[in-house]
Amino acid sequence: MKLPKLHAAYIAAYYLITFPATAQQKHDTCSYIQSLDIYTGKIDTIFSSDKHIEAPNWHANNYLLVNSYGKIYTLDLATKRMQELNTGFATECNNDHGISPDGMWLAISHNDRKDSSTKPYKSAIYILPITGGTPKRVTPAVPSFWHGWSPDGKTIAYCAERNGNFDIYAVNTSGGEEKRLTTSDGLDDGPDYAPDGRYIYFNSYRTGHMQIWRMLMDGSMPEQLTFDNHSNWFPHPSPDNKWIAYISYTSDEKQEHLFGKQVKLRLMNIKTKAIKDLTPVFFGGQGTINVPSWSPDSRKIAFISYALK
Repeated sequence: MKLPKLHAAYIAAYYLITFPATAQQKHDTCSYIQSLDIYTGKIDTIFSSDKHIEAPNWHANNYLLVNSYGKIYTLDLATKRMQELNTGFATECNNDHGISPDGMWLAISHNDRKDSSTKPYKSAIYILPITGGTPKRVTPAVPSFWHGWSPDGKTIAYCAERNGNFDIYAVNTSGGEEKRLTTSDGLDDGPDYAPDGRYIYFNSYRTGHMQIWRMLMDGSMPEQLTFDNHSNWFPHPSPDNKWIAYISYTSDEKQEHLFGKQVKLRLMNIKTKAIKDLTPVFFGGQGTINVPSWSPDSRKIAFISYALK
């Protein structure tokens, strides 16, 4: 969740969403980790919990990665066993995390309280081995929220607030100077790389309505892809580069993507730009599909829905 130019409200809302212990409404819900077959439409519930869980990534070794209460967990798809992943000092992770293209590394976004910035929320991006270990920080400034790996694994794309505006940036996975890719006044968020390395897909409020866009890897030639009345967020290209899955709020949520809203998942054919609904409307939003969650064979998507207890 990134709300430009509303810093106090943004920070308060972010804490309510990211750390459910501070949000009573999160304690009043159950989480359902589900998979959706894009060809048959079949939805299966993989795991359910009375705790708040968010943002599944799908690893090729048949497990999911999710976050809950600031920590990262693995969920084995065969045994349905959930285990905490060792992320060292990084125990205030938000729901922006993801797996490198080779499956060997994990990027996380963690609140670095030791950062010298005076900003009230200090999300920085770190990389650690997929099996767990000590995270290494790669972003030079806060707040920064991870969203995508380049196909060669050498670059990450992320949303960051700099000088009062949230835009999309990129930085080498070994660290260094970041590169600003968007400059619009409205919120630009959710960057995810196409598998062939041609485009970065993202959502943007630059027209006054949240829609799905794409641009070349260097940030040039932005192109709007959706034009409807929904608030559209977090486009994720499939590994076979045929589809874009994203979440749509059924009402105009402006520049917010809050938890506890009426949403649905949609699918765009990259070649024809045709769009169809993948799910009926359900109770979700923040945490449902913030990060890439395609199965390696491009057939299924993992997502999280919620219900009131």
